[in-house]
Amino acid sequence: MNLHNFSYLPLDIIMLPCQIIFSLVAMYFFILGMAGLVRYRAPQVHEPQKKLAIIVPAHNEEVVIGSLVDNLTSLDYPKELYDVFVIADNSDDNTATVARAHGASVYERTNSEQRGKGFALEWFFAKLYNMPKKYDAVVVFDADNLVHSQFLKHMNNHLCNGSKIVQGYIDAKNPLDTWVTSAFAMSFWVANRMLQLARYNLGLSSYLGGTGMVISLDVLRKIGWGATSLTEDLEFSFKALLLGYKTSWAHEAKVYDEKPLTFNQAWKQRKRWALGHVELFRKYSMKFIKEAFCKKSITLLDGAIQTLQPLLVIIVGIFTAIGFIGTYAPVDMYTPIFKHLWPPLLWSLVSTLQIIYPFLVIWFDKLPRKAIKWTVAHYPIFVYSWIPIMCICFFKKTNVSWSHTLHTRNISYADITTRDR
Repeated sequence: MNLHNFSYLPLDIIMLPCQIIFSLVAMYFFILGMAGLVRYRAPQVHEPQKKLAIIVPAHNEEVVIGSLVDNLTSLDYPKELYDVFVIADNSDDNTATVARAHGASVYERTNSEQRGKGFALEWFFAKLYNMPKKYDAVVVFDADNLVHSQFLKHMNNHLCNGSKIVQGYIDAKNPLDTWVTSAFAMSFWVANRMLQLARYNLGLSSYLGGTGMVISLDVLRKIGWGATSLTEDLEFSFKALLLGYKTSWAHEAKVYDEKPLTFNQAWKQRKRWALGHVELFRKYSMKFIKEAFCKKSITLLDGAIQTLQPLLVIIVGIFTAIGFIGTYAPVDMYTPIFKHLWPPLLWSLVSTLQIIYPFLVIWFDKLPRKAIKWTVAHYPIFVYSWIPIMCICFFKKTNVSWSHTLHTRNISYADITTRDR
C-alpha cells in the first residue's frame, strides 16, 4: 500500500482537536511560567503574634528526627508562640524516645489498618482541638526536613495578611549528592517559581506540597481534614479550593527536604505520587470542570487543569513520540500524518522550555551553580521519565497501601547554611 495515497482523514479528525487542546495547554503553561519570573506580591511584615502548632508525622525516623527537633526548637520565633509535636506513627524503633530527648511533645499512634501521614494527621488534629492551649494554625513538616530559621516569621506575615492556607518553598537538603538528587531538586526548584510563585503572582491558588505547609485552625475545624490518599496534601488543596479557600505561597519561607539518592528510589517515590494523582483525577476532575464553568472562575479552571495532570502527561507522551518521529525521521519515512500535524514544532518548543526553565530558576533564585553540570544531561531524562510512570499508574488500582521511604543519612541545619552555593 502506498502510504502517500492513503486517506488519513479519520486520524486527522481525531488529532486536530487534540492538537488544539495541547497547544492551548502548552500556551497556558508558558504564560504561567513567565508570571513566575517576577515577585510583586511581597507580604506585609507583622510582629510575631500567631500561635502555631508544629506537627511532624514520623514512622521509624530515629536517624533524622533528632536533628529536625533541634532545628525546630531553635527557630527565630517567640518560644511561647509555638510548640513542637511529633506523631510516632506505628513506629517500632526509637523515634519516640529520640524525639522526646530532643524536646518534642510526642504522641504515639498504633493502627495497622489506617497507615500513612494522612491518617496520622487526622488522628492528631482531633486531639489538638481539645488541648487546653489554643493555636491559630498548624504547621506540618516531614521527619527528614530541616527548616529555615525565619520560616515561622514569614508564615506569621501571611497569616496576619489574611491567608488561611500557605505553602512554603520546598528546597533540597542534598541537591549535590548524585545526579538524581540534583534532577529531583531541580524539578522542585522549577515548580516553586514557574508554577507556585506564578500562581501566587496571578492571584490563583497554589497547592500544598506535603511539607512546609500551614493551615489555619478555623479552616481545619470548619471543613475537616479528610485527606487520606497517597497525596493527602494535594487532596486537601483540591477540597479546600472547591469550598472557597485558596492556597497562598510563601516563596521566602524555606523548608529543606531530603531527595532520593538513586533513580530506582526516585522512581518508586514518584510512582506512589502518580497513583495518588490518578486517584484525585478520578475523584475531582469532573467536579472542577463543572464548577469552573458554572462559576466562570479562572481559579477553578486552573484547578481543573491541575486535576487533569495525569491525562495531560500521557498526552504529552503521545505528542513527544509523534514529535520525535516527525522531527528526526528520514524524509522518505514522512507521511501525510507528520506533514500536516503540529507535534514536531510543539515538541521542540516544549523540550526547549524544559532546558531553559532550570537555568532561569538557578539565576533568579541564586541556586547551587554546581547543579548546572547535571542539568543539561540529566534533567530532561528525569522530567520525561514521568511519562512511563504515569502511563503505568493511569490504569492501575489507586487504593494501594502506603509505603515508607527509608532515611539513612543525618544532615544538620548547620550543614545546610554552610553549603557552597
